[in-house]
Amino acid sequence: MIIAFDFDGTLADSYYCIEEAFRRTLEKRYRWLPGKALWAKLLTKLVLFTERPAFGKHNKNSKPPFFLRTKFFEAWFEERAKLTKPIDNSPELLRKLKEAGHTVISFSAEDSIEGMKVRRLKEMGIYDLFDDVIVFGRYMTMAEAFQLVREKYGNDTFIWVDDKPWRFIGHGDGNTEYVWYYFPLTARFVEEKREMLALIPHLHVIRDLWSVLDVIEKVKRERSS
Repeated sequence: MIIAFDFDGTLADSYYCIEEAFRRTLEKRYRWLPGKALWAKLLTKLVLFTERPAFGKHNKNSKPPFFLRTKFFEAWFEERAKLTKPIDNSPELLRKLKEAGHTVISFSAEDSIEGMKVRRLKEMGIYDLFDDVIVFGRYMTMAEAFQLVREKYGNDTFIWVDDKPWRFIGHGDGNTEYVWYYFPLTARFVEEKREMLALIPHLHVIRDLWSVLDVIEKVKRERSS
């Protein structure tokens, strides 16, 4: 099977530290600036606002606004990467899946700084645990990224694990199993529009990453019967 994981909110908790990363970045780059704690809170609200879902609207390339592509935000991402924590011992899960013979892929959206997602995977020490790292958003749409997976790895069962299930809508194919990892910060958006889950076929909901192993076994049984 092909097991594909999102990064933020799925393999790693990089949300809890957003404000602290801003505070550290402001301290390093703008020591003269008064009210740095307040600025850190305001910038955190801005970033969290950009996390709001665009239900069913992931068919185009997107370029972040200029202010999110500045050296300041690059420095912030670096601080955020240092503070990011793995969820549910995700590195060990990735190793187990590879040992079991699965193709394990990082399948996630690009950050506002080009190449930053790869840098963050390396900072967390999991980049080399993947058979492939596929980043969509800037140069590849999500549909193009999925098609690339099919071209490279064939039509094997694709198990897609993400904390943002609105990405699933309209993507994948008949051999795709969709796994929503329930991450509280992003799950609140789903709770506001729960009816959209009915648009996702073959949907599995998990609340700890190791339950992916149960999903794999369930899918094996269902597809062999």
